Amino acid sequence: MGAMSDAPGPLIPPSKRERDAMIRVDQAGEFGATRIYAGQLAILGDRHPASRAIARMAAQEQNHLARFNALMTERRVRPTLLAPVWHVAGHALGAVTALISPEAAMACTAAIETEIDLHYEDQRRTLGPHDPKLGTMIAEFQAEEVEHRETAIAAGAERAPAYPVLSAAIRMGCRAAIAISKRI
Repeated sequence: MGAMSDAPGPLIPPSKRERDAMIRVDQAGEFGATRIYAGQLAILGDRHPASRAIARMAAQEQNHLARFNALMTERRVRPTLLAPVWHVAGHALGAVTALISPEAAMACTAAIETEIDLHYEDQRRTLGPHDPKLGTMIAEFQAEEVEHRETAIAAGAERAPAYPVLSAAIRMGCRAAIAISKRI
């Protein structure tokens, strides 16, 4: 997890609209993560050593999703209109990477969690001290996402076929999904 700077946070707190966009995109991302892991487990089942790690990470993502869902209700933040797309796309990405190999499934996790670490760090900097509840949640989840990336690398992500290309493509898709889910 990237360390927070010792410099004070932003002088002007993010607007409600900006905070709502953060919550919306984070909830969409956690939803997408649960779908990716569901797709991977649908293919791998419990017959691969990676399955246990995937199931553990999926449970953590489900917890993140539940907490973002509650925060959305509490703060009356509308979800992304793209949830049906992320439902299908997430499951498909998980299934396809698992069909390639268990290492490719782990490469998917490593790539996504690399982007999510950067995304959450940017959000933490933007929030500064202005929304302690959201900032604390993001910091907690960021630490778990970094753990997921490290687990994936330890489980052979970098041995996936065409790892650099696969990782770059997934990271690019993740950045695009973040940008789109903030707005729609």
